[in-house]
Amino acid sequence: MAEANDRVSIFNQNLIDAGCDEQTIAKCMQMVESERYSGLLPLLSQHRKTLLAAVHSGQKQIDCLDYLVYQIQKNRRTNLQT
Repeated sequence: MAEANDRVSIFNQNLIDAGCDEQTIAKCMQMVESERYSGLLPLLSQHRKTLLAAVHSGQKQIDCLDYLVYQIQKNRRTNLQT
């Protein structure tokens, strides 16, 4: 029986590591404990979409910052040449 508890603990920790909020973790753990695994997939899929949107947003911010740095460097080169 300890093995089953270990799996549940590992699953819980994985949800924490994946950045799930407390509400999502609680819902997932209820499903695991009642062995309703098919209900987990939509919850985990939604969290994945949220994480991916954050990645895309962060990438857009990096692109904007890179462009700003490029423009500053370009202007510095132009000013040094004149």
